[in-house]
Amino acid sequence: MFGRKKLSRRGCLRAIAATAAASLMAATPERITGVRLYTVRAALKNDPDGVLKALAEMGVKEVEGYSRTETIALAPKLKQYGLNVRSCQVETPLFTAFWDPYPELKPIELPQAIDSVARIGAEYFTFGYISSGAREDNDDIYRRVADRMNVAAELCRKAGLRFAWQNHAFEFQGPPGRRPIDTYKQRLEPKLVGLELNVFWASVAGQDTLALLKEWKGHVPLLHLNDKAKGTPHQFSENIGVGAFEEAGSGDIDFPAILKAASGAGVKVQFTGQDETLGDPVESLRRSFAYFNRTASKI
Repeated sequence: MFGRKKLSRRGCLRAIAATAAASLMAATPERITGVRLYTVRAALKNDPDGVLKALAEMGVKEVEGYSRTETIALAPKLKQYGLNVRSCQVETPLFTAFWDPYPELKPIELPQAIDSVARIGAEYFTFGYISSGAREDNDDIYRRVADRMNVAAELCRKAGLRFAWQNHAFEFQGPPGRRPIDTYKQRLEPKLVGLELNVFWASVAGQDTLALLKEWKGHVPLLHLNDKAKGTPHQFSENIGVGAFEEAGSGDIDFPAILKAASGAGVKVQFTGQDETLGDPVESLRRSFAYFNRTASKI
């Protein structure tokens, strides 16, 4: 090849070592470097610099934005503190086509939303949640939503983004084969649409995370690692109570087993954080983040 320099034996060994190290890092997603900004959403409004500085100081490298508009507004500060936006959750009506249940949101067209997320350097354009008031009593909504996710995923591909959707508990409700998650599995384009597996809500719904990782192997690029209080009843509603959320390692979810299974399932990014906290949300993230990195170092 023109312009190629010969490497010394020592240089070759260094190059081989660097390549091996890079491959090892890429093959071990159990190294947790990400958190969910949703956990600190209220604190961010009051003191964005203080919160983001605290995250950077605890070793956080990657974040998931909980709101497209909020994440875009924070983008300069996120960059300032060395925090990479790996995933950004976006407006639900982009997929339900029903804006009325979300009066706080300003309608936007899907291509414009995708372009705005691409411009801040995010990797995943993520569909987060259909609130209970926006769901219907029949299966049609999930078929329509699945079809719209396919359209969004193709547009994301063209824009250099990846697409994922996040589960909650309600997707597991119903007879086998008729549940929302079954509809999604049947209709979603597997090469374009990934599952962001939320282990807390899967556990609340009585699901086995390891079985889900096996079932969706190769199609779970993102994991939400949040713990569940012991004794929390199984249910399909999100009305669970603040006390059901625990810092990682304090509840009943077997995270060591999940971390071991994640790499083989094709997981690329893992985020920790709680939907709700009883105390300081920044301190809650600090404890969960530290737990995962202690645990990962032992695997």
